[in-house]
Amino acid sequence: MSDAVPSAAAAPDAPRPGPLGTIARMVLRSTQGRVVLALLAAWLVYEGWLSAAAPGKVVGEFPADREKLAVLVTLPFPPERFHVLVFQRFGRVSGTDGTTVEVRGVPRTELVRLARPYWVSRVEPLKQP
Repeated sequence: MSDAVPSAAAAPDAPRPGPLGTIARMVLRSTQGRVVLALLAAWLVYEGWLSAAAPGKVVGEFPADREKLAVLVTLPFPPERFHVLVFQRFGRVSGTDGTTVEVRGVPRTELVRLARPYWVSRVEPLKQP
C-alpha cells in the first residue's frame, strides 16, 4: 500500500449546475443583472401596494339590489382628459365637479379595479336626489 495522495482524476466530479443555475449565477454576478432584479422587485412591491390599497378606497353604502352603480370618483387634483378616458372603461362619465368625476353604470365587480390607480383617492356612491 502506498501513502500517496489520490490524484484529482480519481476523485468523483462535483455535480454541475443546470442551465438555470448558471444563468442565475451570471445575473447575480453582473451589476446590470442586480439592477434589473432590484427594479423587478420594486415593481412587484408597487403593484402589490396598489392591489392592497384599492379596497380601502371604496367607501360608503352601495345599494345591495343593483348590479350597475353610479359612483363619485375623487382625485387629489382636477381630472384631465386622460383620467376621464380611463373611467370610461368602467362606465359612462356623466360629468366632473372640481376633483370628482361622476361615473354611471359601473358594474359592482369593478369597483375595486376602478379604485386601483394611485391617483384615485376614493370611490363612493353617487347621492341620488
